[in-house]
Amino acid sequence: DDDLIALDEAINRLAREDEVCADLVNLRFFAGLTLREAADSLGIARRTADRHWAYARAWLYDQLRDD
Repeated sequence: DDDLIALDEAINRLAREDEVCADLVNLRFFAGLTLREAADSLGIARRTADRHWAYARAWLYDQLRDD
């Protein structure tokens, strides 16, 4: 599936820019964790996770839209 490959490549690019955001995306998308569970797993505050999640979604949308 080309979409899944494009998503994986975009997440890898995100990891080079912001590893915590990429880890959050991986926990949400692939491990199925809630935002609270992912924040706890990463040892970050829920509000910080909210900001990272919003940034990561926008960043990935922009990357995937360009691909």
